[in-house]
Amino acid sequence: MKRTLLRRVLLSLTVLLAVTVGGVGIGGCMFSAPTWKGPKTDHFDGERFVNLEPREQKGSFLDWQLNRKPGPWKAWNDVPPGAPPPERVARGALRVTFINHATVLLQLDGLNILTDPIYSERCSPVSFAGPKRVRPPGIRFEDLPPIDAVVLSHNHYDHMDVSTLRKLQEKFPRLRVFAGLGNRAFLEGEGLNHVTEVDWWQEFPLAPDVTLVSARTQHFSNRGLYDRGGTLWTGYVFRGPHGATYFAGDTGWGRQFAEARERFGPMRLAVLPIGAYKPEWFMSPVHVSPREAVQASVDLGARYSVPMHYGTFNLADDGEEEPVEDLKRALAERGEQAPEWWVLGFGEGRDIPAVEAASAPIVPSPAP
Repeated sequence: MKRTLLRRVLLSLTVLLAVTVGGVGIGGCMFSAPTWKGPKTDHFDGERFVNLEPREQKGSFLDWQLNRKPGPWKAWNDVPPGAPPPERVARGALRVTFINHATVLLQLDGLNILTDPIYSERCSPVSFAGPKRVRPPGIRFEDLPPIDAVVLSHNHYDHMDVSTLRKLQEKFPRLRVFAGLGNRAFLEGEGLNHVTEVDWWQEFPLAPDVTLVSARTQHFSNRGLYDRGGTLWTGYVFRGPHGATYFAGDTGWGRQFAEARERFGPMRLAVLPIGAYKPEWFMSPVHVSPREAVQASVDLGARYSVPMHYGTFNLADDGEEEPVEDLKRALAERGEQAPEWWVLGFGEGRDIPAVEAASAPIVPSPAP
């Protein structure tokens, strides 16, 4: 019994390192990665970035490990890849393709944008241990269309996969990479070029009529053991003739969803995380639940929403199918008032219909 518990705790520590530490074995430093140096702001105290709406965990990592009730996961899903996406979409058009985890292909106004790309077998600081994927990527790497930009929400290993980034740059040398403040030094040290650092609500042109905006989120960062909060975590809004598209990255609940709508109006599309949320007493400060994701789509005024961050790597106690099941349950409870959500298959792409700008008032919501 004691050996089983010890084995579980050791394995879970590997999982924790995999999710919150990265780069070991590929040139990164396990103890610390470069951190941001700059003036104090409302979310940077001079040494570390902080959330504007901090939420306290109601227990420790050890409490979680000693009381785990993990849901079931298959060892492997042998499924064929989806069809190759179109090379481009027209001006004003918008298409979304779910690849895996938080990796989504956004095709808008003639641009191709990849979010938090990971094609590696594991999301881990080492190649021989840590969370292993349970399915192949929904779109084969060789079937990706020309990628113009990659956006990185933060530096955890399941979102900033250096191996995949290097492969992308090798295939697409003019690729632009966007990441939160403090990440450029690490990425350039790993051989990445054309890296732009972003601060919350900064805007950057992607094309003459398309703008990228860094959007505030509720999370944390660390690439090593001693650099927690040393770089910024962020989401993104893309504005152009297609309308506004929101990508959340990893985030806990907060007023940032309503704030994004206040700044940019209702979203034509929102891509929101729904997985790695159990146990909620431990995960909720940094990961929204499916129920909270539904409310986030309402606060964003999103005409259509697509879930991500599930079904690829076993990172928490929710089972493989549980995030989607809880999402469907949360939508069903709202009845006719439920917002429009599309649960895409891995590798499935869909064109987003054009919609008229909504005029509904913004009513900030409490946490669900």
